[in-house]
Amino acid sequence: MIELGVNIDHVATVRQARLTYEPDPVWAAVEAHLGGADGITVHLREDRRHIQDKDVARLRELTHIKLNLEMAATLEMIAIARRIKPEMAMLVPEGRHEVTTEGGLDIRSQEKSLRQAVAKLAGAGIVVSVFIDADLKQVEAAKRIGASVCEVHTGPYAHAFHAKGRDAESPAVVRELARLRKAGKRIRELGMRFNAGHALNYFNVEPVARLPDVRELHIGHAIVSRALFVGMREAVREMKRLITEAAR
Repeated sequence: MIELGVNIDHVATVRQARLTYEPDPVWAAVEAHLGGADGITVHLREDRRHIQDKDVARLRELTHIKLNLEMAATLEMIAIARRIKPEMAMLVPEGRHEVTTEGGLDIRSQEKSLRQAVAKLAGAGIVVSVFIDADLKQVEAAKRIGASVCEVHTGPYAHAFHAKGRDAESPAVVRELARLRKAGKRIRELGMRFNAGHALNYFNVEPVARLPDVRELHIGHAIVSRALFVGMREAVREMKRLITEAAR
């Protein structure tokens, strides 16, 4: 059964705009759970632009579904993850000047350091995921460093979908879906879990949810945006219905 992980970073973005105490990401996590979310994702960035350390600690204590901590593979973040012990830690590239994560982690260029990071996290009982582009060489490198999960970057697919008139049968979209399918197949052949995410929304998610063996979709911005109008619980419920019906 396909699962939905809800990223609540941008609930914290609204709070940080006023440096106040609301809206509370923990409330958002509870509402997402009640809407059918299978997990909660947060990205604790080096610059703390949205999620704060106290948010991660409170989410670890108060959420009753699995917690996925997105993080750079730095000594600081590894220490925080080993202390907090989320169910999953996802290693991502990170740049202070990017608006959001702009591409997959280049594992091949830093295999030694990433292998050490994975070992430290796994040694603390944390499932380790890596966020990568739909590139078979990166998939194979993920296996070499010991990752258990590959989350494949769906941004290029989502951008093609939007640029081509939201037509799932346009050649550009079909090409990107084929790349995702091929990467997912290789991930499964190597014994890793196949997750996907980035820039997925209510209009483009169904073709991705139909990919063979995709286990989890992680979606944030679209759900938080919809929640402004219908509430978090209903926004999650709508997304969960779309992906589960597509996966069937």
